[in-house]
Amino acid sequence: MADAKLSPAPTLTHASPHPMANPGYGKRSAPDQLPRTNHDFAHLPPREAAIAAYVDRLPDGADISVKTLAKELPYGQCALRTALNNLHRAGHLRRGRENIAGSGGSRWITRSWWSRTARDDGWWAAFTRGDVPEAPPPERARPTRSRAHILLAALGRTAPALSLSEADCAQLAPLVAEWFARGATDEAVRTALTAGLPTPVHHPAALLHRRLTTKLPPPPAPRPPLRVLECAECRTPGPPEALPGGLCGACRGDRSPVRLNTPLSASAVQVRAGEIRAAMSLRREETRA
Repeated sequence: MADAKLSPAPTLTHASPHPMANPGYGKRSAPDQLPRTNHDFAHLPPREAAIAAYVDRLPDGADISVKTLAKELPYGQCALRTALNNLHRAGHLRRGRENIAGSGGSRWITRSWWSRTARDDGWWAAFTRGDVPEAPPPERARPTRSRAHILLAALGRTAPALSLSEADCAQLAPLVAEWFARGATDEAVRTALTAGLPTPVHHPAALLHRRLTTKLPPPPAPRPPLRVLECAECRTPGPPEALPGGLCGACRGDRSPVRLNTPLSASAVQVRAGEIRAAMSLRREETRA
């Protein structure tokens, strides 16, 4: 019996690559997952275990909507919807929205967060607040000349007195990179290095080193993520405390209000109310569309 409980999940395979969602959507892996084993989903029924093993092996960005999974797997949409709801209850999946800030403003993105490691409701609530670390993005191959190096090499065209050698650029580039890491733009760095130059400039590399060090801006305050979870069944948005197992009270058949263990502060209530209003506004826009 013990060996039966540790049997691996059935394997679902198909010949063609699984479709990817639009950029920014699709599967997103939760952070701090345990290494993959053959028994990750042995606690689930066979159908849910097979679907979970399949989804787990998909890359981030894969389309894991019910319609797409139904085209790739030997299950109908109704069966898949039930299975995914069960994966919500088991702590492997949460769906919701996340506010993404960009140069043109901010927008709400539909998210499907996946965790090979089963998480309880408390963990998902902490993840929604940004209290657990995000998975680091994959490192990309670095160009032979960094952004900081290119900026330094071009200073001589803006201010001829600041013409630098290749060795000077290589030495100063890490200091400029720290400015970029703190949110400075190319123009902000260029202005800080070229404004009010003395006449003449005897040692351009030494002057730039001093300015890059003494004028370094403070690190930006961390911006907590703005996330709203949704009920797996009816897609009603709400705080994590109101969606245990990923389902709202109505879809769980519980008509009594969810009682929080501790009262929320006034500021927390305002933040939650803003999140819910934003999510409901998006829902109305989708309905009109």
